[in-house]
Amino acid sequence: MNRKYIYPLVIILVTIGLYYSEDYFEKDTNSSAKTSNSERVYSEEFDDSFLPISTTGAIITHGAYTLSYSEKHEQAEWVAYELKNSDLSRNKFERPYFNEDKSVSTKSADWRNYKNSGYDRGHLCPAGDRKYSYEAYNETFLTSNISPQDREFNAGIWNRLEQKVRFWADKYDGVYVVTGGVLKGNMKSIGYENVSVPNEFYKIVVDVTDGNHKAIAFLIPNKPSDKSFYEYAVSIDEIEAKTGIDFFPHLPDSVEDKMERMIDLKAWGRK
Repeated sequence: MNRKYIYPLVIILVTIGLYYSEDYFEKDTNSSAKTSNSERVYSEEFDDSFLPISTTGAIITHGAYTLSYSEKHEQAEWVAYELKNSDLSRNKFERPYFNEDKSVSTKSADWRNYKNSGYDRGHLCPAGDRKYSYEAYNETFLTSNISPQDREFNAGIWNRLEQKVRFWADKYDGVYVVTGGVLKGNMKSIGYENVSVPNEFYKIVVDVTDGNHKAIAFLIPNKPSDKSFYEYAVSIDEIEAKTGIDFFPHLPDSVEDKMERMIDLKAWGRK
């Protein structure tokens, strides 16, 4: 072939090759980014063995957290997630609207049930714990992740406890959190779907360091309080008795039994 035709042909082939290679890498990068945002990745310390038992059979797994939905009470009986120190971020995202969780087969409660009810749409997995990505942040605004909370409770003692959990996540290089309302006993309800208003909320925090498990748990009335949240520290066994939920059944019995009966505030920096 004449050289004057070879060089233009080579240039054309190289140009085409670069065009498609850029397209390929762009797609591959976008795919990787999408995966990293949507998939739930556990650290070596925490995996699915830390998930509680669902008393309803309606377990929903999102990228930011896992929950067990109670249709009877139109909210989650528990929300569980790992909070790594790398999750802690000061990203500022525009606050989205609350939306129904399409992953709940029976449909999660309409946010309008809370309108003019006198109760906050209280996050179970806090939005502040999921600022590492816009997608994760948005997932905290699904109505499967909210529960009616007294406004002063939500902005006061509960908020202080959430901030403390972030402190522990940073201090201990990640913790595991399970939280929810106690969906037992005589409760008020709000809205046209009769969303139950828990009388108490619980939060369980677990740390695993060098194979050693420690836990701290709280059971706090859903009302204003000027007390320290430490005054509401209880054993996990007490929360199990109140809720009927078995929280860590997949752990070895020796670990589970010791962890669920402990109330050791000093181990968490309480003097």
